[in-house]
Amino acid sequence: MESVLSVKDLQVVFSGFKALKGVNLEVGDGEIVTIIGPNGAGKSTLLDAIVGKSPVSSGHVYYHGRDITNKNPYEVARLGIGRKFQNPNVYNDLTVFENVLLALKGSHGIFASIMSKMTSAKKAKISQVLERTGLLEKAFDKVSLLSHGQKQWVEIAMVLAQDPSIVLLDEPTAGMTEDETYMTGEIIKSISQSHSVVVIEHDMDFVKQIAQRIVVLHQGETLAEGTVEEVQNDDKVIEVYLGRERINVAA
Repeated sequence: MESVLSVKDLQVVFSGFKALKGVNLEVGDGEIVTIIGPNGAGKSTLLDAIVGKSPVSSGHVYYHGRDITNKNPYEVARLGIGRKFQNPNVYNDLTVFENVLLALKGSHGIFASIMSKMTSAKKAKISQVLERTGLLEKAFDKVSLLSHGQKQWVEIAMVLAQDPSIVLLDEPTAGMTEDETYMTGEIIKSISQSHSVVVIEHDMDFVKQIAQRIVVLHQGETLAEGTVEEVQNDDKVIEVYLGRERINVAA
C-alpha cells in the first residue's frame, strides 16, 4: 500500500516538556487510521505537528514522499491535507451550501466566493460533498438552525470541498447523540473510498465501527498498534487506557 502520510521519529517540545517523543505513523491510500489514548497522550499535538501548527523539534513529516516538516499550515492545506478541529468552525449566519462554497478549492474570501459566478461544476461539487455528508436536504438551511452533530458534518463537508487526499479529524463525535455518532462513522467510511482518514477518538464503540488500524499513544509515545482485536487484548493498553472499556470494545 502506498504511503500517503509518513511520520518519522517525530518530537515536539514545549518549554522543555516533550509532548511527542519520537512518534512514527504510516497512513496508506484510502486507509482509516484511528488514534486513541488517555488525555495528554499527544494525540492532538501529533495532528498539529503534521499540519504545521505545532513546531517539530526533530523528526520528519512526509506527504506522498515529500518532506513537509514545519511548513506553514496554509501550505500544508494547499498540498492536500485537510484538518478538522474538535469544535466546529463554521459560519452560523450562512447556509450550509454557502459554507461549503466558501471552502471550495480556489475560493478566496467570503464576498468573492459568494459573488463569483456559480458554475455547474461548482454546484455539482457542492452537491456531491453534501450528499456524502448527509446534508443535501439541509443545503439551504442556516447553519445556526442545525444540531451540534450536523454542524460537525458541515465542517467535514468544508474539509472535503478542498479536495484533500487525506483528512485529519480530531474527536469528530464529541457532543453528538448516539444516532449522530453512528452516522458520522458511516460518513467516515464513505469518505475513505476516495480519501485517507486519520481520526482521533475516545468513544470505543465508534472506534470499533470505523477502525481498520488503531494506534495507541501514551505520554507522547506509541504504546501499541494493530487491529481492534489486537489492541483490545494488549496488556499494556488495557493497563493504561482501556481498563473496563475492554468489555465494551470486545462486545
